[in-house]
Amino acid sequence: MRRKTKIILAITFMVVVMVSAFSYLYISQLLRQRLTAAGDIAQLLAQQLVYSASNAVPDLGSTRVDTDNSKSVQLAIEEYLKEDTNLNDMLDSSVGNVPIVYDAAIVGPTGRAMLHSNADLDGKILSPRPNFERLRNARFRDQLRMIYSPSAVYDVTVPLQLNGTPFGTVQVGISTVLLRNELTPRLEHALYFSGASIFLSLLLAALISRLALGPLEEINRNLDYATGGSIEEDAESDHDEYGLVTLKIAHLGRQVRDAKEIFSALKDNVDQLMANLQDGLMLFTRDLRVVLVSASVERFLGRPRGEMLGRTAREVFKSGTPLSAILLDAFERRRPLMQREIESANGRRVQVSLDFIQEKTTQIGALLIMRDTETVRRLEDEIEMSRRLSASGRLTRGVAHEVKNPINAIVLHLHLLQSKLQQMDPGTRRHVDIIGSEIHRLDRVVQILVDFTRPRDLKLEEVDLRRLLEEVASLAAPDADQHGVAIVRNLPNDALPVKADLDFMKQAILNVVINGVQAMSEGGQLTINARREEGMVVVEIQDTGGGIPREAQEKIFELYFTTKKGGSGIGLAQTYQVMQWHYGSVDFETTEGKGTRFRLCLPLAESTLGAAREVAARTR
Repeated sequence: MRRKTKIILAITFMVVVMVSAFSYLYISQLLRQRLTAAGDIAQLLAQQLVYSASNAVPDLGSTRVDTDNSKSVQLAIEEYLKEDTNLNDMLDSSVGNVPIVYDAAIVGPTGRAMLHSNADLDGKILSPRPNFERLRNARFRDQLRMIYSPSAVYDVTVPLQLNGTPFGTVQVGISTVLLRNELTPRLEHALYFSGASIFLSLLLAALISRLALGPLEEINRNLDYATGGSIEEDAESDHDEYGLVTLKIAHLGRQVRDAKEIFSALKDNVDQLMANLQDGLMLFTRDLRVVLVSASVERFLGRPRGEMLGRTAREVFKSGTPLSAILLDAFERRRPLMQREIESANGRRVQVSLDFIQEKTTQIGALLIMRDTETVRRLEDEIEMSRRLSASGRLTRGVAHEVKNPINAIVLHLHLLQSKLQQMDPGTRRHVDIIGSEIHRLDRVVQILVDFTRPRDLKLEEVDLRRLLEEVASLAAPDADQHGVAIVRNLPNDALPVKADLDFMKQAILNVVINGVQAMSEGGQLTINARREEGMVVVEIQDTGGGIPREAQEKIFELYFTTKKGGSGIGLAQTYQVMQWHYGSVDFETTEGKGTRFRLCLPLAESTLGAAREVAARTR
């Protein structure tokens, strides 16, 4: 059942109940008043008849009637009553003048009618009839039943005294037919009024329901617009207006919750992305308020992200630095800023670019990108180094392939020559042996080149890097003791889990440690530090040697480049290669005369995949 129908029925029911109650009270009061009035009229008429009868009968003591003879007295009184014109006229007129009076009579002690409005009943015994008080004192429903049942006559009786002694009664009959004829028009009027009231209540209920449900229909239309009309017709037909609004609000609530979950997930992803971005990124709204800030911006501006969110560009860049001045000018002019290198507040060189976002011809925001120049150059150096190593590897594999075959042929013919020259002199044999040893040494060099450039299958396993560093320190201890170098280890209490090939990683770190030990020919201290830093494990190996010369710094990771007498030039190149295999990095800081610090970075075990994607994205 629809809500509108329910409202109409509810209002109509209330009106019907109220009309019925008021009609009940009205009709009951009307009937009671009418019966009371009828009884009073009949009582008054009976009193008048008693008075007239009393006046019609003289004092019998002054007449010739034997007062001691009751029969003579009765006959005399009947004679006087019949002869009294006034009394007879009153009896005759009582029936015609009073609508509710059916008849009137003066009844003797024996129940015989001495005088009756109906002359045919004079002198006859009257049948007993119910007293009118029974009808007047009955309940409303009984009164209606008694009046609208088959016709009946109720008597109003008044005792009659003549010559000071009781003598019969005066009876006035009230007919239910006459009462019915008088009451029916008024009852019909009440019923007409009730019916009209109920009909008007229907119209009023329809109007009220329309007024009450009109806003719901408007809300329905708005909800259809908000939800895109995604409620099925079958679902709509099963609900009334209120239920349909509830259904659409619930559906809209689900859409909002889904959108909120999507937004929350998207926000978490964006926050994670912003936290891992190396570049500083700031997104501004149309009125140049900050709505998105990456974590790297804190390094460039020296302010936490929480202080910048929601603030205008003028509030963020108000320090008076060259960076602030250039950016504020670009914001005020609403002109893009091409990539420029500017000095920030903390003295760092920053590459800055500003683009204004447009929708059709309207600017809806701005995007500011800041990039650390040193980081960019370091990445470019790493890319260049990777490119060189890759090119060197390709060249080396080709050269090794071309050189290996001639070397094998030379070795074979050298053996044949030695077998034919059995009686050679010692000088000639010495020269042949030298040629053989040099050829074997050349073969080993070529084999090293082949091994260095050959792709490797890593046997990755999760290991605590602290344990690996302890093993490296133990392996380097004998060499350190010979050079008078003390190895100091500063390792954290918490585990440093990484996924690595143990042999390759141990060799990569050992290469750096041995280089540091050998750089301190007069003794010193080698410090190994390890810590977690933004999802990475950072290992720093610091020596107190003479540092790396400026002219050698750009070539330090190149294959076969070395500054040590008798060095192979393979160790640091191998370290660089192993760190790349593990999605890590290696760099250094050096000061001539004060030592060198190598910095090796590896992703934590739980974030290896994310780090791999980031490195791959940076090197593309």
